Amino acid sequence: MRDAPGSTPPVLGLGSWAEARRIADVLRKETVGGMLLLAGALAALVWANSPWSGLYHRLTGVIVGPGALHLDLSLATWAADGLLAIFFFVAGLELKREFVAGDLRDPRRAAVPVAAAVGGVIVPALCYLMVNAGGATKGWAIPTATDIAFALAVLAVVGRSLPTALRTFLLTLAVVDDLLAIVIIAVFYTAHLSVLPLLAALVPLAAFALLVQRRVRSWWLLLPLAFATWALVHASGVHATVAGVLLGFAVPVRKSADGTGAGLAEHFEHRFRPLSAGVAVPVFAFMSAGVTIGGLAGLGSALSDTAAVGVMLGLVVGKPVGILLATWLTARFTRASIDAGLAWIDVAGLAVLSGIGFTVSLLIGELAFGVGSDRDAHVKIAVLAGSLAAAVLATVVLRLRNRTYRSLHEAERVDRDGDAIPDVYQR
Repeated sequence: MRDAPGSTPPVLGLGSWAEARRIADVLRKETVGGMLLLAGALAALVWANSPWSGLYHRLTGVIVGPGALHLDLSLATWAADGLLAIFFFVAGLELKREFVAGDLRDPRRAAVPVAAAVGGVIVPALCYLMVNAGGATKGWAIPTATDIAFALAVLAVVGRSLPTALRTFLLTLAVVDDLLAIVIIAVFYTAHLSVLPLLAALVPLAAFALLVQRRVRSWWLLLPLAFATWALVHASGVHATVAGVLLGFAVPVRKSADGTGAGLAEHFEHRFRPLSAGVAVPVFAFMSAGVTIGGLAGLGSALSDTAAVGVMLGLVVGKPVGILLATWLTARFTRASIDAGLAWIDVAGLAVLSGIGFTVSLLIGELAFGVGSDRDAHVKIAVLAGSLAAAVLATVVLRLRNRTYRSLHEAERVDRDGDAIPDVYQR
């Protein structure tokens, strides 16, 4: 149900029809990407634990790129630093669009998902540090991320009738979560900062911003500037994915002055989201998820590492507790109520599902402990196990409410006046 002007929007409210249509399109693409991500991760795991595991590790370690530009990187590094920059570029576009032109431009409506994302970062980090006090503290941020593609792939199997409000809440939470993750990476995982390349990156970034503000779409102008920004940020020691977010924030959201056509952010998102969801994230998963487990003994050894225990505790316990607690406190403070037909168990189901922290968790694990180290391998196993546990638990919780979800989903499709806008959005 829509909220009245001046009233406090309900927790898990519907929002506008325009936003619901846009998010439905985003979720369709991300769901396909999630399936590809799972396929890539599974292929890597099978290969890395087969008799041909050496070939897999040699492949990910192949060096390509111009050494003169200090870009002679392994394929695994290209996937983490290069392809994930595309992922974060799309995340930057999505976040800016949400807060400039979407429903979240209303601070009252933005309060709950933003607070939920913050809670979903703080509590998992505390859980990790509680287990690793005085030990492997560098990995505190590993369990703070939510993988929206992986989560939506789970929903595609178990939650086909999930109401729009729940899907919107999950997507918004994950987008804010991505922003928090990139801030954490930039601030806490920059080991050696070179100021000159970082300042030099402002030049192509400013040129890129100037061109897109003038609605220039020519790839032969924008792409070299974007690559130069990425390369200079990479050379500075700041993780190169930060460049993707900065470039995304530079793109204008609103339409041109005459009001015709789509905004440039919408245009770029339409072009790059399939590349991000269908290529960048699955390839990164394939390059990063291939850890040799070594049977039950190896699995037991990995999960006895306090860093791995902290990661699993953060994903399976810390993430849902943080999201649920922050959502409840924000609702109490703003006097918001759960929207009609939904209940706090639905928030709990989404909170548990948000414990699926695959892509960015693997990236932060590599940054914290070093690619190929024993602890990095243990963390990868913990991320995989924790994400799988979160997926199973969320499936159980969401299945309990499947009949309610189906009823709400059917109600959202009723259009008695035939104006192509469901009646529930016009009340």
